[in-house]
Amino acid sequence: MTDRWVTFSKLGDAELVRLAGEIDLANAPELSREIIQHTGRAGAVLIDLTAVSFLDSAGVRLLDTLVGDMDHAGTPVRLVVGESGPVRMTLQLCAFRDDLVTTDLDRAAEELRG
Repeated sequence: MTDRWVTFSKLGDAELVRLAGEIDLANAPELSREIIQHTGRAGAVLIDLTAVSFLDSAGVRLLDTLVGDMDHAGTPVRLVVGESGPVRMTLQLCAFRDDLVTTDLDRAAEELRG
């Protein structure tokens, strides 16, 4: 049951994916399927990670796979991580693509419209 970890809505023309709680090996595969199902035809995707309290290597792989698939499909994507916190630190330690990571939702939406 992924509704504890993920919700979907729209922000302008973009699909907004909000993740919360711990993203790890226990839920990453199910989250991946759910996110792909909801964003498969999206024109743009915002992934809000500001409510994620823990992100392990399975969560990083999930994000990397999603971003890779969206890049391949030509779908613009941004990850919202906040000014600080566990997700921001984890993605920095993993040298995740800086061009896709932003600190707030408004900035991310503006970049996608850009």
